[in-house]
Amino acid sequence: MTKKLAKLKYFPNKFEIISEGDHVECAVSGKKIPLENLNYWNVDAQEPYFSYKEAQKKKNNS
Repeated sequence: MTKKLAKLKYFPNKFEIISEGDHVECAVSGKKIPLENLNYWNVDAQEPYFSYKEAQKKKNNS
């Protein structure tokens, strides 16, 4: 593990790596998310989420 923050571009059903790294940080909790475990993001906001719980929190606070 390189422990480097990746920069991603989010699309529906996929993401593209813009800057190499091994993880991103959740936009709500700040938790590190290994790229192989990244399943939740918002295409419009271009934000990753640790789990459905953080994604729902963000949606409810918008």
